[in-house]
Amino acid sequence: MSKNYAALAGQVITALGGTGNISAVTHCMTRLRFVLQDPTQLDGPALKAISGVLGVVQSDNQCQVIIGNMVSHAYKEVLALLPAGEHAPAAEAKPGFSLRRLGAGILDALIGTMSPLIPAIIGGSMVKLLAMVLSMSGVVETTAPSYIILNAIGDGAFFFLPLMVAASAAIKFKTNMSLAIAIAGVLVHPSFIDLMARAAQGEQVSFALIPVTAVKYTYTVIPALVMTWCLSYIERWVDRITPAVTKNFLKPMLIVLIAAPLAIVLIGPIGIWIGTAISGLVYTVHDYLGWLSVAIMGALWPLLVMTGMHRVFTPTIIQTIAETGKEGMVMPSEIGANLSLGGSSLAVAWKTKNPELRQTAMAAAASAIMAGISEPALYGVALRLKRPLIASLISGFICGAVAGMAGLASHSMAAPGLFTSVQFFDPANPMSIAWVFGVMALSVVLSFILTLVMGFEDIPVEAPKEADAPQPAATAQAKVGQSQTTASA
Repeated sequence: MSKNYAALAGQVITALGGTGNISAVTHCMTRLRFVLQDPTQLDGPALKAISGVLGVVQSDNQCQVIIGNMVSHAYKEVLALLPAGEHAPAAEAKPGFSLRRLGAGILDALIGTMSPLIPAIIGGSMVKLLAMVLSMSGVVETTAPSYIILNAIGDGAFFFLPLMVAASAAIKFKTNMSLAIAIAGVLVHPSFIDLMARAAQGEQVSFALIPVTAVKYTYTVIPALVMTWCLSYIERWVDRITPAVTKNFLKPMLIVLIAAPLAIVLIGPIGIWIGTAISGLVYTVHDYLGWLSVAIMGALWPLLVMTGMHRVFTPTIIQTIAETGKEGMVMPSEIGANLSLGGSSLAVAWKTKNPELRQTAMAAAASAIMAGISEPALYGVALRLKRPLIASLISGFICGAVAGMAGLASHSMAAPGLFTSVQFFDPANPMSIAWVFGVMALSVVLSFILTLVMGFEDIPVEAPKEADAPQPAATAQAKVGQSQTTASA
């Protein structure tokens, strides 16, 4: 059933307090992400009740409205209704410091920066997987120009990831995008990469008598993100100290001369250490718990998606694949999590008597099982009915345990589903193909059965209102006659 996205956008904006209450809006794979000037103007119940809104996640002045796979259509209609140009945020006192606000700010910066990059990362991942499949099947040799070019096409998004992060973070932190990209470009410049390679081999490298740590910045996220955040403050400070007559040339020169060396000498290495520490912590847990860590992650994954915290693992996954060639904890757990939500949605579609819910559940199941996009199933079905969510969490735990015991690992980063199952194929282990499809089939079947066994409270079909119901012809004639008699009197 096609939706009227113009009407949907208008209702969403009204529930958010009108166009004047929206400071910024963007979208990710399934969500509209709004920044509100006054969160108290948000009408939460009305927003959740809008047909086409699958769920709402609010934190402070930010509101995420889950639409589903067609979110880009809703986003275009929202933009069409908003006034041109940026909204100036209302003046308000800065909130005091707290660990909770610090954590929320870091999470918001990471999610807000990475979410716009996900399509490029997934696109690059799938092209790299295509090159791997062609090589495994013997269609092309790894030394053939066609393979090298195809692999380079897929690898572009990862090799130049610091530039993409800098551009996205510049929007998030409201700083100059071209300067952010230029400074991040230093980190992946061929001459600088060669210099870092020599430093890694023991050569002493320094800048202005300050030692430079040997670091490889390609495939990294945190250094460029932290660098762009610092750039937002450096730019404002330089703007204050430079005379108006010299701003056109002196201001950008000073910004680059301050920010680029600072990134090379201090911010970059710190960012790498932070990323390495996070990855080390995650995979220390994996090494200690083994398959149990994959099982736990499989059960927790839908809950992480609900809070948006699943994006925290994106830099860790990218860095791990870049360093080791595969990732064996988070990505395998998503197989059971995503397809279990799809299986639960299939069970709902099978059992429900509500035609609209059946249609929603079927579309959500197809999205989760085929493409690994589970949010329509999570918000449109599982959360609404509660018990299907419990069934999918149980199934996610069991299937995560099986994936962990089988030693499944992903060689790329795309939402696990039937179409993206190739990312788990191990060229050195042909049995990995059987294990992948086995876990996928188990996820769908187990969650389907659990949902039917546990049952759910079906959403009743709304009866037509009395005013809208067709009236018998005799009654209609009587009313017409009555009105004529009244008019004559």
